[in-house]
Amino acid sequence: MKLKKSAFEPLDDYERQLIKDMENNEFVEVPNQEEEIRKIRESAAYTLEKLRKDKRITIRVGNSDLKLIQNKAIESGIPYQTLISSILRKFARGKISIGV
Repeated sequence: MKLKKSAFEPLDDYERQLIKDMENNEFVEVPNQEEEIRKIRESAAYTLEKLRKDKRITIRVGNSDLKLIQNKAIESGIPYQTLISSILRKFARGKISIGV
């Protein structure tokens, strides 16, 4: 029966190949490494900022109202949540108004 592997023993073929490549000096240092790291960090920060643009909210909607909205969405050929989002966007930008 084989006991636990050593912490330094490769776990699979991929890791064995990595070790072999390192021992054969197959890896080279990236030129301008600090600059490349900075670019990657900026790109990651930009991506995270874009992902945070939309916010998830929870609202309560009456069953009959939701059914009507879902039917309108089906008629329009779009998902009902997209329809609700579109209505909210138009209202927020002053393109539609309600008589409250």
